[in-house]
Amino acid sequence: MQADKPGHAISPLLWGIFFEDINLAADGGLYPELIRNRSFEGSDALRFWKFTSAAGTGAEPSRSIDESRPLNAFNRRSLHVRPGGAGCVLENEGYWGMRFVAGETCTFRVAARTGDGFNGALRVQLCDSTGAVIASGELSGFGPGWKQHSLALTPSKSDPRGQLKLHVPGDASGKGSLFLDMISLMPVKTWKGHGLREDLAEAMSSLKPAFFRFPGGCWVEGEDIAGAYRWKETIGDVASRTQLENLWDYNATQGLGYHEYLQLSEDLGAEPVFCINVGMAHHESVPLDRMGAWVQDALDAIEYATGPADSVWGSLRAKNGHPAPFNLRIVEIGNENGGADYAARWPLFVKAIKARYPEITLIANHWQNGYPKEPMPEVVDEHYYDTPEGFMRRATHYDGYDRKGPKIFVGEYAATKRAGLGNLRAAIGEAAFMTGLERNADIVTMAAYAPLFTNVNHRAWNPDLINFDSAGWYGIPGYHVQQLFSLNAGDVTLPIDVQSAELPQENPRGRIGLGTWNTQAEFKDLKVTAPDGKVLFAADFAGRGTEGWTFLGGGEWSVKDGVLRQTSEKQKLRALVGDPAWTDYTIELKARKLAGREGFLVLFHNESDEDRTAWNLGGWGNKYYALVLADSDERKEGSIETGHWYDVRVQLDGDRVRGWLDGKLVHDFRRPHLTTKAIYASATRDKDTGEIILKVVNTAAGPTETTIHLAGITAISGQAQATVLTSEKPTDENSLAEPRKVAPRTEEVTIPGPRFTRSFPGNSLTVLRIPVGK
Repeated sequence: MQADKPGHAISPLLWGIFFEDINLAADGGLYPELIRNRSFEGSDALRFWKFTSAAGTGAEPSRSIDESRPLNAFNRRSLHVRPGGAGCVLENEGYWGMRFVAGETCTFRVAARTGDGFNGALRVQLCDSTGAVIASGELSGFGPGWKQHSLALTPSKSDPRGQLKLHVPGDASGKGSLFLDMISLMPVKTWKGHGLREDLAEAMSSLKPAFFRFPGGCWVEGEDIAGAYRWKETIGDVASRTQLENLWDYNATQGLGYHEYLQLSEDLGAEPVFCINVGMAHHESVPLDRMGAWVQDALDAIEYATGPADSVWGSLRAKNGHPAPFNLRIVEIGNENGGADYAARWPLFVKAIKARYPEITLIANHWQNGYPKEPMPEVVDEHYYDTPEGFMRRATHYDGYDRKGPKIFVGEYAATKRAGLGNLRAAIGEAAFMTGLERNADIVTMAAYAPLFTNVNHRAWNPDLINFDSAGWYGIPGYHVQQLFSLNAGDVTLPIDVQSAELPQENPRGRIGLGTWNTQAEFKDLKVTAPDGKVLFAADFAGRGTEGWTFLGGGEWSVKDGVLRQTSEKQKLRALVGDPAWTDYTIELKARKLAGREGFLVLFHNESDEDRTAWNLGGWGNKYYALVLADSDERKEGSIETGHWYDVRVQLDGDRVRGWLDGKLVHDFRRPHLTTKAIYASATRDKDTGEIILKVVNTAAGPTETTIHLAGITAISGQAQATVLTSEKPTDENSLAEPRKVAPRTEEVTIPGPRFTRSFPGNSLTVLRIPVGK
């Protein structure tokens, strides 16, 4: 390392965070509304509420979803309760339990109106997990017109699994009724008083992010244009925000809207990076002659954030509680969009935005093997999801990038294969990659892990940096990697030469499986044989059904007439069976598509539930056959016909993978012989403290003794600090029960001089801060 020859400056925005409403990250997470389904939108059913008759006599109670006289034009549905003579009880447990803290007040709110002369009082109770009442109050004075009512409730005891009960009294006539909408229960105490769950917001803040990208992600696009994110529908009164069916199978209240994202950026001290829809969804695009409104949305979003308080949209920002402008200087145009449609829409946004706001930095998507060149972007966004070893090999990815082209924003990256629920090995792979980002911080200006949050009860994507339930949270080992890099960024890079042993890649192994993606399909006559002809597995759906199978992602799996059928058109549905130790084998089966947008998948070498190695037949909108392997893939044009029974065969032989469809050889692919290095490293210097900051990643299984030479330094001026992240096994994970099983440990160490030897533990990240004087 050349300690006396500083290189390029570290981008001050290098390490940031990315928020997307996935895995109940907003509702049920950062947005602390305790009621689930507070306004009855999105379904004709009374979802997440329990409705029962109270003890009493007379006419039985009933309820229905009503649209006759809505609360407002954007909130069309309410709950119509007819308590009858007996009265009724409504119960809601929120998102797998409501967290109540003794002495900490919650505010209950409801919009209500009466029908048919109802004149009773609504009794509101907070109950613990056993049903015991820990706070209560009453609301009365309801009339025939919609009116807001509120009540302060202070629990007498703490319980993370509480619930709300509403008692609606009956009357002798049995005719009175009550209409309810926007039933809300929110903690008074929130992070910095701005309406966010304290512990989760603090978990974000502890990462010390330099920027904050929002609101997505695929959430920006939607499956179709009707489901696309429109920021204007997310500001102002929460009762008037347009709710949206989330891509990950829940209804989003939009309580966490554009204004709240900007406020959160400010509270984090992070640069806001707003990602706006470019007029493209997953399956359709807005016609070019109708793009004016979408471009105007981008201009108006910038004015809302940065315009003076007397401008059209700036005045709305001021009305919503923030007269001063927000510091929005970076806007991303689209998310994971590409091809001809994106190339045609990109210049529309650039021309309009740069004409009015030349100071705004615009980010283009690098997708489908390229990014638009006209006009040339200032920054392009690249996304990576890979194995831990794949990320190790990517540590040199930016070494040879053209420095005359656009700057790079690595907007999303994470080890998602062989990663468990976020294990140590995944974190070590990401750390190795991050040393490469830091070494190339002259071109890589920003980077963010994805996704940020998951409610452990609704894990639609895995892994996720911060895992939580109603009671608490923990960071996966990768959380600590992100934090260590952010807190130890330094100001300038130091040239570093790493000489390290090469480590061979292990042979793949694992179970077999069947899967669908946005498709219904059937499977039969499944058999797995070893190279010597021994039958390893033969499905007997008629006799044993699905005994021994593991079903992942949900779906609607059933067996009929000896056929395994999956009839849900959701994504990432899988059924696995077999031995994780299987290596070479042949899979034979028959499969047919029943309905949907794509084909079906035959999985192999799935050692863990999170592996996705497969032959995807009819993927990407039924356009391709693709071998999707852990570290490489092969894609060929092809589609799957609905109703046709296909003969499918996959043969695995060492590094060779072959696939036949109806007897025709489609793939004959050899895996590349890949290696990783034992040691990856980067070095920077902190100008304020004069410290050299050395980050060393040891990917080997055991300790690696390493010689370090700080060239250009004559002496060490004091005790160094070593922070080490490691654990007993590479598969170790954190959990709610053991939130710091894998966590960094810091100690003071003595560095004898500019040349020294240190042993780095296996599967570890070590950050050394070495004082050498200013």
